[in-house]
Amino acid sequence: MVARQLRLRGEYRATLDVEDEFDVQDLMHALLRLHFDDIDTEEWTPSYANGAHRVMFLLDDGQLVLIVKKTRTGLSSKDLAGQLRADVEYCHTIKQKATLLCFVYDPEGRIGNPRGLETDVMRITDQLTVDVFIAPK
Repeated sequence: MVARQLRLRGEYRATLDVEDEFDVQDLMHALLRLHFDDIDTEEWTPSYANGAHRVMFLLDDGQLVLIVKKTRTGLSSKDLAGQLRADVEYCHTIKQKATLLCFVYDPEGRIGNPRGLETDVMRITDQLTVDVFIAPK
């Protein structure tokens, strides 16, 4: 998508390298600024992150929550699904009613069954609607 297009710049121009999850978060934050005037962030340190903090973007007065992930070597689809479920549970504790969108950037196609992972994590309850979008497919 956007990261791929940035790599296709002409005349040997420098580009933005999207190497890890933090790069994807920074790029997403910049893109969100095009559509949202008020973007809050919620930082937390999940047990799976080995002490590193994670960021959730809170949009529309917190009614829309965005989590950004990136696949990498050593992160299995099962582990990624577990991380997403942990993120969903955390979001459930901080928001009374919201829509949670989980965006997973998978540039190398590491997720063998992206639709299955999306379906596995998606859910709708009275308090939380969870949707997962993996790209590119």
